[in-house]
Amino acid sequence: MATRWFILASGNAHKSEEFNTLFDVELMGAKAADQKIEVDETGETFNENAFLKAQAYYEKYQRPVISDDSGLVVQALPGELGVKSARFGGEGLSDTRRTALLLEKLQDAKDRSAYFVCVLCFYLNPKEVFFFEGRCMGSIASKMTGDQGFGYDPVFIPEGQKLSFAQDAEWKKANSHRAKAVSQAQKFFSGFFSEK
Repeated sequence: MATRWFILASGNAHKSEEFNTLFDVELMGAKAADQKIEVDETGETFNENAFLKAQAYYEKYQRPVISDDSGLVVQALPGELGVKSARFGGEGLSDTRRTALLLEKLQDAKDRSAYFVCVLCFYLNPKEVFFFEGRCMGSIASKMTGDQGFGYDPVFIPEGQKLSFAQDAEWKKANSHRAKAVSQAQKFFSGFFSEK
């Protein structure tokens, strides 16, 4: 069976490389779009934003698209992160400043539980759109540790682990919210493509 290639709704080549380390590329793979499209992410859920991105790239390229929307949900700060994780604290903040703000807000919090969410939208055409969600449960540490990740990775400790995402890149690669969403997608598409 030939590899099915999807346009990744991102101009970031590193992101497509990350996906291709998770995909079985004999089944499917992602190629970064040659142009980044500015998509107004007005959705209130990860599914809505993933769909908006996928639809915009499909309309431009007229080829199957994969998009993802992901973020961090912190129980003690309902509604503050989630779909707004990349904008937490306002536009223009660096990852480090955003993460420092999160630690500051949780300074006196008893409940530090949190989880990362990744929703993948596979937009094959307007009549065939599929969503897959992965979650990684954990908690927010009291300080930043590690330098292998990005975003909130230095403060996220997965359930049952002692190291942050930014300290254990191998564990993250195999068990992250994105890895779980990709795994679900591959199980589905291995059957779906074989029936085509």
